[in-house]
Amino acid sequence: MQITQGMEYFFSGFKLISQKGLKRFVLIPLLINILLFGSSLFFLFGWLSDSFSYINNMLPEWLSWLEWLMWPIAILIVLFSYSMLFTVITNFIAAPFNALLSEKVELYLTGQKINDDGFADLVKDVPRMLAREWTKLCYYLPRAIGFFILLWILPVIGQVLWVLFTCWMFAVQYEDYAFDNHKVSFKHMKDDLKSKQGLSYGFGFAVMLLTTIPFINLIVMPVAVCGATRLWVDNYRSKYRN
Repeated sequence: MQITQGMEYFFSGFKLISQKGLKRFVLIPLLINILLFGSSLFFLFGWLSDSFSYINNMLPEWLSWLEWLMWPIAILIVLFSYSMLFTVITNFIAAPFNALLSEKVELYLTGQKINDDGFADLVKDVPRMLAREWTKLCYYLPRAIGFFILLWILPVIGQVLWVLFTCWMFAVQYEDYAFDNHKVSFKHMKDDLKSKQGLSYGFGFAVMLLTTIPFINLIVMPVAVCGATRLWVDNYRSKYRN
């Protein structure tokens, strides 16, 4: 089943990040994620705690039990919503390093270089990589706003749509690195992912799930890049290699 296979591709990233020759390329994306994701979650939950204390003080005593109901609901919404938005923003900073990690993972898996560009060429490619991240952000934001509104006004259906959208965006975010390394357009990348939607949704669901687990979420980014590259090699690479 494609959904199960997609999840397996993500989890294969845990093995890849520990392989000799890849560890050093994992380090920078890992440090970026730990620094930004960890610190921002700390401040976010501090803000939530203060907000609930304020709301609880305004409630009559007989409604104080509502705080126990609001916390799990708020945490779930924050974890599923914030994690995706934060991932898109964080990848602006980590994009060159994630692209390099994806390139090295592909070399490890196939034994073939994508190109013979040196470090200077990699630096020249940074503006193109950041432009690609901007394209993904422009694709994400208007859809995120629409699905976020539905999340609040359509019980059950809105929540399901939001989860599906989040899974799709995680797949787009991480599978795109290998496509972009081969100069495949964003449109063609989306078309390819849609042709095997089960893989994409399964992969994205695994990313979403692990992103909600404290401490584990700090290593999700490099793991997802590695797993997504393996998915690319097995399912799409032959289409773009002569």
